[in-house]
Amino acid sequence: MPVMTLTETAALLPKRGALIGLDLGTRTIGVAVSDPERRIAAPVETIARQRFQIDARRILALAGERRAVALVLGLPINMDGSEGPRAQATRAFARNLARLTELPIALWDERLSTAAVERALIAADASRARRKAVIDQHAASYILQGALDRLAGGTLEAL
Repeated sequence: MPVMTLTETAALLPKRGALIGLDLGTRTIGVAVSDPERRIAAPVETIARQRFQIDARRILALAGERRAVALVLGLPINMDGSEGPRAQATRAFARNLARLTELPIALWDERLSTAAVERALIAADASRARRKAVIDQHAASYILQGALDRLAGGTLEAL
């Protein structure tokens, strides 16, 4: 199945079923999951990146365990709306992952997600070590919650 926008993916989704959110970093992949009604996103784990096949196998295993009906991958768009090397790498990862699964994969704008999560963790008085351990999965949750909120709103933009 091709990688799509959230709008395109929404048309393929069943009424119920969890979504998996991914925050793709160079060293780690943050993973989050929604409830089957798609109201709340929750952090699941942080995957230490290895080789693509190993990373993909873990992501798809989590999707299977959670009975996910789609994946939402954060797309790191620059503040001016352009796409740089990180966005291109994310698109390539999504295309490669799409070859391994029938689950729809949606891209969702993740601008400032890590910064917002970092601020929230600091406000919650999380230690630097604790923030480092959980920031990626919380960023995935932030990304996924944004997508869930957009899906619930009913009006979807191109991304």
